Amino acid sequence: MGWLSLVPPVAAIGLAIASRQVYLSLFVGIWLGCALLASGDPVAGLGAAIEACVHVFADAGNTRVVLFSALVGALIALPEHFGAVQGFVGWVTTRGRVTTRRRAMLLSWLLGTCIFVESSMTALVNGSVCRPVFDRMQLSREKLAYLCDATAAPICLLIPLNAWGAYIVTLLAAEQVADPVSALVASVAFAFYPMCAILLALYSALNGRDFGPMRRAEARSRATEPGAAEPALQLQGGSQEQGGSQEQGGSQEKNGAARGFVLPLFAMVLMMPIGLWITGEGQIMRGSGSTSVLWAVLTGIGVSVVVHLVARDATLTELTEVAFRGVGKLVPLAALMVLAFAIGQVTRDLGTGRYVASLVQGNVASALLPMLVFLLSAFVAFSTGTSWGTFAIMIPLVVPLARMTDDGGLALYVGAALSGGVFGDHCSPISDTTIISSMAAGTDHMDHVVTQLPYALAAGSAAAVGYLAAGVLL
Repeated sequence: MGWLSLVPPVAAIGLAIASRQVYLSLFVGIWLGCALLASGDPVAGLGAAIEACVHVFADAGNTRVVLFSALVGALIALPEHFGAVQGFVGWVTTRGRVTTRRRAMLLSWLLGTCIFVESSMTALVNGSVCRPVFDRMQLSREKLAYLCDATAAPICLLIPLNAWGAYIVTLLAAEQVADPVSALVASVAFAFYPMCAILLALYSALNGRDFGPMRRAEARSRATEPGAAEPALQLQGGSQEQGGSQEQGGSQEKNGAARGFVLPLFAMVLMMPIGLWITGEGQIMRGSGSTSVLWAVLTGIGVSVVVHLVARDATLTELTEVAFRGVGKLVPLAALMVLAFAIGQVTRDLGTGRYVASLVQGNVASALLPMLVFLLSAFVAFSTGTSWGTFAIMIPLVVPLARMTDDGGLALYVGAALSGGVFGDHCSPISDTTIISSMAAGTDHMDHVVTQLPYALAAGSAAAVGYLAAGVLL
């Protein structure tokens, strides 16, 4: 297919930036790709595009992820409706824990780095908890979305005791890597972009200085009345519906409400490695990530229901109604996941990743290879909107390359490929993690993309320099 394979992802990205209509842009990209696969027939391409979206559910793993994306709405809605999130916010603020803008940003950063079981789950929990805190401290939703996004995928790669680790180990094992678990652990030392992204997010939270479009977003937010909800919040459902009842209660009542948030979250985080251990038949790094994530969110919902039934503050009927309302609020997110999976499959059918890889193959100085692997992986991820899909494309390319180098080559090249996938995914407007971070923070998606891009590029530039130095020194 050659250069034409670049047309669908580039068109989807360009249209998303120009129109701010992510759903339409993704479907247009799918349609263009299917039309190319149908020898340029747009009518046949339209039918194939619809079928491509339907075919997403033919893969059990995809179906589990889409279900998880919707069910997380119930996990968020239950503690929000019954005041648990507001109670947790009240607990951390009345105890003097979050009383400044800096501490509010640090809370978001800490949540993002402590919940490393799954990137989407990390962003959703972070946004749900910190939205009311950021509103109260007159911090912009764009800043919250950036902190959600900059910590979610990077921390999952740096602490791979999760579905990410299981997936990467599977890819390495398929390439006959002798000890794939050890290879993954060694590559973490060369995951320069996740390190830079997390450190830059921490620096931004500590000093409060902003640049580029983020500075304008912060200036607008400081001019907004404290606690006022921005229009984008209403799309997410917000936490306003629980009203002021929790605010009027004493600290003991807030502590009690906070348990309705903390216990389900703890159960969800605990269930993730248990699910990986069970599905991996005792080997956590070989477990099913999609199954474990679905089990984790269902466990969190179950614990949330039990907590409220034991406290006798809600009936089972009321809990069911609230849960389904929450699922309904995240149906758009599930739809976006379907479109993201579909365009990822179309780009694979077109051979986009293979074509991009072929562009840099040839006589290249060995000192430049790690940096080029990083940049190539970033471009593939940006174009396709998926880090995991990029890993599947790049690891079969870099493992043979690493075998031609010394003993330290495998960790370096795998680390560069993984880092590039996270970097490109972080920048891409069609990335599922970027989309989820926007929705979790309750901000306009393209506002999030534009405001965080300078930060991602800064961290990416530092990582590229690191790979250049590594290529020269190793």
